[in-house]
Amino acid sequence: MSPFRASAGFTGNWRHIDLAVEDGVATVTLCRPDKLNALTFEAYADLRDLLAELPHRDDVRVLVLAGQGRGFCSGGDVEEIIGELQGMKTAELLEFTRMTGAVVKALRESPLPVIAAVHGIAAGAGAVLALASDFRLLARSAAFAFLFTKVGLAGADMGSAYLLPRLVGLGRATELLMLGDKLDAERAERIGLATSVVPDAELPGAVRALARRLADGPAGAYSATKVLLTRELDMDLGASIELEAMTQALLMTGEDHREFYRAWSEGRGARWTGR
Repeated sequence: MSPFRASAGFTGNWRHIDLAVEDGVATVTLCRPDKLNALTFEAYADLRDLLAELPHRDDVRVLVLAGQGRGFCSGGDVEEIIGELQGMKTAELLEFTRMTGAVVKALRESPLPVIAAVHGIAAGAGAVLALASDFRLLARSAAFAFLFTKVGLAGADMGSAYLLPRLVGLGRATELLMLGDKLDAERAERIGLATSVVPDAELPGAVRALARRLADGPAGAYSATKVLLTRELDMDLGASIELEAMTQALLMTGEDHREFYRAWSEGRGARWTGR
């Protein structure tokens, strides 16, 4: 998305997550299936750093988050994170909580559309990673659990108390964040937490289809839409209308808008370039 880079190159190898890029789609896979993809300090840091890099790559238009094995992500590893936190000082704990929040902030502020492909459990931080995505495609086996209070911590973690009420309403968010009970895929779809729910065997195909649609479409228009949706959450109507007016005027000078008119005039489909 951005052509500006300094001395640092892109990371060639991510040790704690898997990254695959193909035809404009970057797939990030959490890869600890024996631990239900529980996150470690290093996995959080890799996610934070990768999300900072991806918008600068010219070969990525869409990001997919997925998990290996039986589930999406069971949250922070009890032994490797929660156990280690017991011996940390306040300053170290704050460094950790700010790092986890930085992952969510990067997901929301990334100009790339983000699809969470959720099967099995998405608990704790795993639930928030899905929440912070733009699309949540769920297998019927999927279940959410915002279980922070069940480990003696605030249900408001990693931006969940900001994001969840805006998605499902304050009442349901209060229930989910305070009680921490499991939420199955059908109810998630009913309350607006899921974009769609499909049989488990159909999830990979549904994710591929949506990712392909986004990657082949007008990337600049998609990016602007996501950015405005995020920015306008805390703006009044007048400021929102002005920001949208400026954005549309800018996009009207773009190649994709001109391509639409050429394609319409010639009776053919548009060939989007993302410019």
